[in-house]
Amino acid sequence: MDEDADWSTFDEERDGEQYERDERAALRRVAGLSTELEDVTEVEYRQLRLERVVLVGVWTSGTAQDADNSLAELAALAETAGALVLEGVTQRRTKPDPATYIGSGKAQELRDLVLETGADTVVCDGELSPGQLIKLEDVVKVKVVDRTALILDIFAQHAKSREGKAQVSLAQMQYMLPRLRGWGQSLSRQMGGGGGGGMATRGPGETKIETDRRRIREKMAKMRREIADMKTGREVKREERRRHHVPSVAIAGYTNAGKSSLLNRLTGAGVLVENALFATLDPTVRRAETPSGRLYTLADTVGFVRHLPHHLVEAFRSTMEEVGEADLILHVVDGSHPAPEEQLAAVREVIREVGASQVPEIVVINKADAADELTVQRLLRAERRAIAVSAHSGLGIEQLQAWIDDELPRPDVEVTALVPYTQGGLVSRVHSEGEVLSEEHTGDGTLLTVRVHPDLAAQLEPFTPATQG
Repeated sequence: MDEDADWSTFDEERDGEQYERDERAALRRVAGLSTELEDVTEVEYRQLRLERVVLVGVWTSGTAQDADNSLAELAALAETAGALVLEGVTQRRTKPDPATYIGSGKAQELRDLVLETGADTVVCDGELSPGQLIKLEDVVKVKVVDRTALILDIFAQHAKSREGKAQVSLAQMQYMLPRLRGWGQSLSRQMGGGGGGGMATRGPGETKIETDRRRIREKMAKMRREIADMKTGREVKREERRRHHVPSVAIAGYTNAGKSSLLNRLTGAGVLVENALFATLDPTVRRAETPSGRLYTLADTVGFVRHLPHHLVEAFRSTMEEVGEADLILHVVDGSHPAPEEQLAAVREVIREVGASQVPEIVVINKADAADELTVQRLLRAERRAIAVSAHSGLGIEQLQAWIDDELPRPDVEVTALVPYTQGGLVSRVHSEGEVLSEEHTGDGTLLTVRVHPDLAAQLEPFTPATQG
C-alpha cells in the first residue's frame, strides 16, 4: 500500500513515534524564504540568469524552529549559488521516503506547487540517493538537486586557485560517479558488436555508461595525483615555518561566521570579505604579531556547514590540514545566528574528522555588536574558553590578541648573552623567533636576556658570560 494513500486506515495501529495527523499529512510552507524582487527591471535581469527554485525539507527530529532554520540555511545556499527562491516547504516524517524522499502523494503535491510558482528546479534539504533523485524528477517533471550538489556548485563557483579547483572537481566527480544516467533505462549503448568497427571492437563490448564511469575514475586518479603534488608544496612551507619556530594559528568556523573579517582585523590583510556562504575556499596564510612583538602565522580556512558532504571533506582534507598542524584554533561562531550552538557542533564534527581535535581552541563569538546579549552570555557560560568580539567594529580584538599571546607556545631556554654589534643578524633572529626579557646596549655589544628555542640558544652560547669568562 502506498503510505501516502490512506494514513487513516492504519494510524492507530502504528508503533513507535507518533506525529499529529495534520503534521504528517501536509507540506508545511515556511514563511520568509522568497527572494523575489519588487523592482521590475531588477526582476527581469535576475530572471534572465537565475534558476527559479522551490525548497523542500523532511523534518525528522527537533523542533519546528530547527526545521525552519535548516530550510533558511538551504535558502541562503541556493541564493549564494545564484538561484531565486520562490517557496519553501517541509514535511514531518519519521525518516525520508526511500523511493521519492517525501512520499509519492507529497511528490504530487510538490508537482502542483512547482506548476503554481513556475519553478524550474527543486532543491532538497538532504543528500538523496541516485534512485530518489530519478523517481522524484519523474514525478515533479523539473530538475531535482540535493543539498550536496548545491554545495558542490557553490564551491565550483568560488574556487580560484589551481588547488581549490582541483579539489572541487574531484569532489564533484566522486558525487557524480554513482549518479550517471544512460539514455533511458532500456538502452545499453554498447561499443563493439559484429559491424565494421575494426580490430578489437567486436563482441558485446562496454556499455556507454561503463565507458563514462571508467573515464571518470581515470580523471579522479589523475586529480588525486595533482592534489598530492600541490600538498607537497604546502608541506614544504609549513616545515620552513616550523624550522624557524614560528607558531601558527588557524581560524576555523561555520561559513559566513566572519572568519576572513577577523583575519583582516588581526593582520591588516586585504582578504576578500563577502556576505555570502563559502566566500573563502582557498586557504590564506598571513603573518601577524602579538602585542608583545612575537611573530605568528594566521591561516584562514574554508567554512564548514551542517552535513558538509563527505566528498568535500575528503577532497579538502589537505587544505584542512592547516587546522590540524596549528598550535591554536580560533573557532569563530556567528553570535547573531539563531542557532550558534548547532554551528559549533557542526564545525567540531569536521575538526574531529580531519584529526585536529587535540589542538587547543578559543571560541570567538563574532558579530557580538549585532547579537542578542542573552545569546552571547549563554555562549560565554557554556564555553569554557570563549570571548565576544566584533571584527567589524573592533570590539574585543585587543583582548583576543592578548589571549593569543598567552596561549601560543613559548621558547623554553632562558639565556643571557652579550652579542657583539657585528652579529646584528643574530639579534634580529632573537627578536623574531624568541622572547626578549631585557635588552641593553653597552660599549661591547647588545646585552640580552631572552627565552629562545634550543637551536638558537646554541648559537648564542659563545656570547654567554660563562663561555666568555
